Amino acid sequence: MVPVLLEVDGMKCGGCVRAVEKRLLAVPGVHQASVNLLTHTAWVGLAAPVEAAQPGLDTQVAALLASLEGLGFAARLRDQSLPAPTAAELAQRHRWWLEWRQLIAALTLLVVSVLGHLAEAGSLPASLLASPLGALLAALWFHALVATLALALPGRSILVRGALSAWHRMPSMDTLVGLGMGSAYLASLAALLWPAAGWPCFFNEPVMLLGFVLLGRFLEERARFRTGRALEQLAQLQPETALLLVGDGPPREVRVGGLRPADRLQLLPGDRVPVDGVVLEGCSAVDVSSLTGEPLPLEARPGCELAAGMLNLQAPLVLEVTRAGAETALARIIALVEQAQARKAPIQRLVDRVAGRFTVLVLVLALATFLFWWLWGTRLWPDVLMVAPLLGHGAGAAHSFGGHGLGGMGMGGPSHGLAGAAAETPFSLALQLAISVLVVACPCALGLATPTAITVGSGLAARAGVLFRGGDAIETAARLQAVLFDKTGTLTLGRPLVVAIELSPTDPAHQLAAELVDADALIRVAASLEQQTRHPLAHALLQEAERRQLPLWPVSTCVTFAGTGVEGELEGVSGPCRVGRLDWLEQRGVGLGAPLRQRLTALEADGGSVLAVAVGSRLLGLVAVHDQPRADAVATVQELGAMGLNLGVLSGDRQPAVRRLGERLGLPDDALAWELRPEQKLDQIVRWQQLGPVAMVGDGINDAPALAAADLGIAVGTGTQIAQDTADLVILGDRLSSLVLALQLARRTLAKVRQNLFWAFGYNLVVLPIAAGVLLPGFGVVLSPPLAALLMAMSSITVVVNALLLHGPA
Repeated sequence: MVPVLLEVDGMKCGGCVRAVEKRLLAVPGVHQASVNLLTHTAWVGLAAPVEAAQPGLDTQVAALLASLEGLGFAARLRDQSLPAPTAAELAQRHRWWLEWRQLIAALTLLVVSVLGHLAEAGSLPASLLASPLGALLAALWFHALVATLALALPGRSILVRGALSAWHRMPSMDTLVGLGMGSAYLASLAALLWPAAGWPCFFNEPVMLLGFVLLGRFLEERARFRTGRALEQLAQLQPETALLLVGDGPPREVRVGGLRPADRLQLLPGDRVPVDGVVLEGCSAVDVSSLTGEPLPLEARPGCELAAGMLNLQAPLVLEVTRAGAETALARIIALVEQAQARKAPIQRLVDRVAGRFTVLVLVLALATFLFWWLWGTRLWPDVLMVAPLLGHGAGAAHSFGGHGLGGMGMGGPSHGLAGAAAETPFSLALQLAISVLVVACPCALGLATPTAITVGSGLAARAGVLFRGGDAIETAARLQAVLFDKTGTLTLGRPLVVAIELSPTDPAHQLAAELVDADALIRVAASLEQQTRHPLAHALLQEAERRQLPLWPVSTCVTFAGTGVEGELEGVSGPCRVGRLDWLEQRGVGLGAPLRQRLTALEADGGSVLAVAVGSRLLGLVAVHDQPRADAVATVQELGAMGLNLGVLSGDRQPAVRRLGERLGLPDDALAWELRPEQKLDQIVRWQQLGPVAMVGDGINDAPALAAADLGIAVGTGTQIAQDTADLVILGDRLSSLVLALQLARRTLAKVRQNLFWAFGYNLVVLPIAAGVLLPGFGVVLSPPLAALLMAMSSITVVVNALLLHGPA
């Protein structure tokens, strides 16, 4: 499956999200589709072409874009190579300029419309009323012209998108607003052209609706922008230019996009690392906090690897480029954050389904409201016709403005009601209530409730060196009941040291007795094999061989048995060589004498991990390795326990080492498991899952199956790439305490999601009946369409602002 990220314009509510997802899934070759209303992106999983006759990726993407274009949504492929921040800022400014221009046009027409009503009511100065301008403002045809301009210019996009959505039987928020504005305009136009009908004219309502809707959307867009600032701040960590070293000449400034592996760069103090590279010359302190959250600087020396986005603090450095563009660590982090913001939480999928059907329910409710008050409501409660359609005004509290007739219509012509004016006919009351129902309903708040909180939460996590792979991972992290840890490299530093070597008694009859009899030979065999692996114990053997200045034998073949050992052929030693757990070697016919077995028991009692080294069927000896717990391991375990989580350790290490670590961490024996193979870790995870969702924290190849099987796989960033690719949550850097921050942030994020959903559903449950006139007969309370538009806009802004509160203290 090939992932594709699209940018989709024109989405305004959950109904739009549902419509876009359904349209994308209907395109041949699409396996998955996930749409984010907040970031206006769509993550699409395309089937990879396996035959030449199948359409290529470019053809599939073109089909996606054309399909969305037919639905009324302009879309384009997002360039996932790290874009220049200035380009993104320019695009955002251009979009805001268009929205600002549209808003100013609508508000200007709104002011003109209000001045016209004031002139019609005689509320302007007498000198102005007596002037030609006053006569123009009071003319009914002038109000019709203002409303026409409002709908044809700033309101055109809403009407077009709403009509297209309705045509494709996928009504959206634009459909509701467009129908409300259009029905008010057409009814007023019919009253103007057909005075005998006796209908009122309220050309002001579509103008006021449009002004409030566009104002609310502009404010909402500004608030949304703040929720995505974390991603932009990550992108800004990469500079646009770098100093390229060419031969012996001076450094030349080039654009970062032109760099390739093996290029040499000069990095001055105060410069950010533009690409991933290896230090060739110089020593300096490098700030890595922007990527990993680690407060202490890294000491950069020749051979040290640096990632894009790090900050050089002290001295000049010369780097060799290893990865550039989309391959850098920073680009992968940004891609992970974008993926996290596109992948939905399970709770959001339910909300999107509800929001997709919500607009249909609102249309039905609006039609029922219109029919009820037109045919029956005013007969049951005749006095409601004089109730002003403003929230909180009682019966008889309103006055109405008599309209001027067009030409010679006089008092017999259509009246032109100001916002809040009393409805004098059943038709006008029914129409205003129906419009209020259409406008006050807010699927926007439903659609924004989850993605706003997820976007803010994942962005904050990324800035702290914690990467969630999606909203589903955040939701799972917030609901965890248990956290299980691997031992080596996770709870411990992962940089163990060789502390003891026990040689096997010499066997004069053995062909290797003369050449493999000392500790150097044993370490040389073990380190030569382990140079092909990434396990922390292998690092200890390689470090010991380097300390002893032992050359390593080339490896002709090598096979790693996850969780047990390594077997291979060395070009200086006859026979298969093995390094690993003693029981694994015994299964392969390697025996252990009584003296070594006693030493094995003593070494394990000290808490060390013991490796056995063998050539052929002969055991060369034992190597004891100690790995110290991370400095923050004890504090992290205590804080997780204080959060109410059940904790455990699943390790492939020997019992004494695991139990000693458990004692230091304050964990009981029944929370510890030792000498586990990868498949046995899976069985343990299933047992723990009886308590609820379980997280597994690991770093090695042997942890990958457990990370995939757990409800939430958590990989530490210093671990292997396969562990990070399998995990749902990646912790960059060496700080295990970041796990506490991640789970706390996940809980706060899910709490914001629930608060937003409570508000969004509660808002609609309360205001929709009021807009439909439930309180009109008994209390004289009813919503005018303009006030309904204002409430609708405020409901969307509320959920966005509430999500932004995640930036505050916990």
